[in-house]
Amino acid sequence: MAKLTKKKLYETTLNNLAPPYLDYEYFKDCTQLPFRYESNIFDIVNAWWLIEAATLVYADKEFASEKFKQNAGFQTVEYFEGKATQCYVASTEKFAVVAFRGSEAKLRQGDSDIGYIFADWMANFDFAPEPWEQGGKVHRGFMGALDEVWHDLEDHVSNLQKNNRKIWMTGHSLGAALATLAADRYGNVQGLYTYGSPRVGDRNFKEDFNVNAYRFVNNSDIVTKVPPASMYLHVGELKYIDSDGTIHDNTNRWERWTDEIQGQFKNIFNAIGQTRKGFTEVLLEPIVDHVPTRYAIHIWNNIAQVGE
Repeated sequence: MAKLTKKKLYETTLNNLAPPYLDYEYFKDCTQLPFRYESNIFDIVNAWWLIEAATLVYADKEFASEKFKQNAGFQTVEYFEGKATQCYVASTEKFAVVAFRGSEAKLRQGDSDIGYIFADWMANFDFAPEPWEQGGKVHRGFMGALDEVWHDLEDHVSNLQKNNRKIWMTGHSLGAALATLAADRYGNVQGLYTYGSPRVGDRNFKEDFNVNAYRFVNNSDIVTKVPPASMYLHVGELKYIDSDGTIHDNTNRWERWTDEIQGQFKNIFNAIGQTRKGFTEVLLEPIVDHVPTRYAIHIWNNIAQVGE
């Protein structure tokens, strides 16, 4: 295998802050790092594949389907759409990835209807507790968004699994919340990897949650801090990306808080040194840390670091 090289974090501006990211090289060099579809423990290679998928699904159906097939080698791609979410199921003969799209913040190319953007944010803000069939209560908006696509999606995934495919679920932001609920509802999932996820369910939901799950948080990502912890809790094993891009296991709240402060100081000094930005970059850092391509690049660089 050729030596893997680290990727540079590109400058995040207001113009490229929100997805889709049509210039990003999805699944670049993935042939050197095949997806380990039978793994039942944390696997950083799988984490990279799944954040690539969770980022790609922000794109339109034609673009995403082409990249899943040509870049990553998936044989079939199915698309499921509701008012508040879209979901892709990309499959091979051995496994399938169910990837939910996160919230959209700008119009799709060639589209003038902002209804889907409004539906996304209504789902985010409708956070009243709703009884969940697997136990506890969950965010009503997230559950409603999942219900829009669930019937057809469940049928399709069940048919794939009848042929012994391993089922993996993933998502970023709102997509992470929907993937969490979908994995819990479906049950027979090989693994769930989420990125920048908001909190989804109450304490009873967390206690009853029984999925092999890993939850990535990039430094000061603001979305991971909502809704308030007094209402809902996170699920899954935490993988925290610090201000230097290094992934840590099982960090406590104090360690994460001090690292976030350290990251903010770094951004202040960077802004002072680059006066053309002013302090915009500093003020946006909790939002910038939510950008899915930053998750993808950090995870890739942790893989490349091992090979150095």
